[in-house]
Amino acid sequence: MHVRLLSGDQITRVHEASLAVLADVGVHLPHPELLSRLADSGATVDLATERVRIPAELVDRCLATAGKQFTLYGRDLGKTARFGFGERNYNSIAGEGHWIDRPGGRRRPARLADAAVAARMGDALAHINLVGAMTDPQDVPTPLKCIEVMSQMLRHTTKPIHFWFHDRASAKYLVDMTIALRGDERRAREHPVCYPFLEPISPLRFPFNGVDVLFETARLNLPVPIGPMAQMGLSAPCTLAATLAQENAEILAGVCVTQLIRPGMPVMYGGIPHAFDMGTTQLIFSGPEQALFGVAMTQIGKHYGFPVYINVGLTDSKRPDGQAGLEAGITLMLGAAGGADIFGHMGISGVDQASSLDMLVFQDEVIGFVESVLRELDFGEEAFALDVVREVGPGGSYINADHTALNFRNALWFPKLLDRRFYDAWLSSGAQSLEDRCRARTEALRASHEPEPLPDDTAAALDEVVRAARTDLLPQSG
Repeated sequence: MHVRLLSGDQITRVHEASLAVLADVGVHLPHPELLSRLADSGATVDLATERVRIPAELVDRCLATAGKQFTLYGRDLGKTARFGFGERNYNSIAGEGHWIDRPGGRRRPARLADAAVAARMGDALAHINLVGAMTDPQDVPTPLKCIEVMSQMLRHTTKPIHFWFHDRASAKYLVDMTIALRGDERRAREHPVCYPFLEPISPLRFPFNGVDVLFETARLNLPVPIGPMAQMGLSAPCTLAATLAQENAEILAGVCVTQLIRPGMPVMYGGIPHAFDMGTTQLIFSGPEQALFGVAMTQIGKHYGFPVYINVGLTDSKRPDGQAGLEAGITLMLGAAGGADIFGHMGISGVDQASSLDMLVFQDEVIGFVESVLRELDFGEEAFALDVVREVGPGGSYINADHTALNFRNALWFPKLLDRRFYDAWLSSGAQSLEDRCRARTEALRASHEPEPLPDDTAAALDEVVRAARTDLLPQSG
């Protein structure tokens, strides 16, 4: 089941418009080493303004060399997130600056301890196979944030992990931590546990640190999702076609960045533009436009052969309510049916307002619904059960048939949160809302789930990397 929005001709027109933007307007890229490599590769570089204009020939060469399949592995190598293989993956948010302990309550600054809680929750939820830190901790010095977060996550989940990288200096210790986890550099390269996210700044700019990090992660050839968040009407022109073209141009420029650092570096196409709401003056996480963007960007990314990440399954709501179900369900269903590889960052309350475990638990239920719709259907001879139909005959019932007992668990999806009971049963058990059930399940999982602990020698090796980072990256008194 693949949903399509753009025709082949429309994809070609987006591509050609993007090439015109890169050749005529260019991008701002404040990184001397990359500017030098771009100039040597045929780009037109203005060192004074740090603007680079990228010709179509260079884009084509970099598209040809970029890796288009990769796998992330948890510390349990049997737990993976595979990209470019026609599979769907789901991740919790890499990090927010605020945390909500209970929907409708006050926000508080995110803390390092929240990363451990988020990792355990992601470890517990069946549909989250790439576990995000959910926290950008405000109680840790900035140079150490990603190092301390990665250390906590490796202790509290056996799945692949996702968090925000900071800069090249700290990335060295993230690489060292991966090597310590795997035992040596070869195994670390073969079994990456995480990836850095390169986010161009719309319109048409790149952050120094986002680029500089890749020189360090290239040591392990870590894959790179490239995902600008162009906002239609604010940081991109106010038409869908123009926003698609600019977003695509920024991603193509990012592809060139990765390939000039290390040819063959695996890339994921992060098509995550949004519309901008002129009434609230913030971006729209999950309006109808987001469903259109998700399907269109998936088609464009697949046109180049890349695995694709899109922002769907999110919600503008601040709690797991009816609005959240409408927005997350519709956009995720269309994006998943469009054929993308990974969707949104689950567990966000509203538009990057904070992280919420209740929202994550709710979205895990939405994912289960969508996955059930998209399951492979069996139309083999036995699936028609003609012998059972003959045996039951006209006017009979299948409720007590052996065939029903054998098949109903596979034929039906059974929700963990949605309520299907008779009214009196629901009323007598407390007339709980969906939000109430989300809260109860969140608390139950927090109380019951404990991931397999790290081996003592691995934990000690990670501790040593963190100690070295604290010594090297923080100013020393005296």
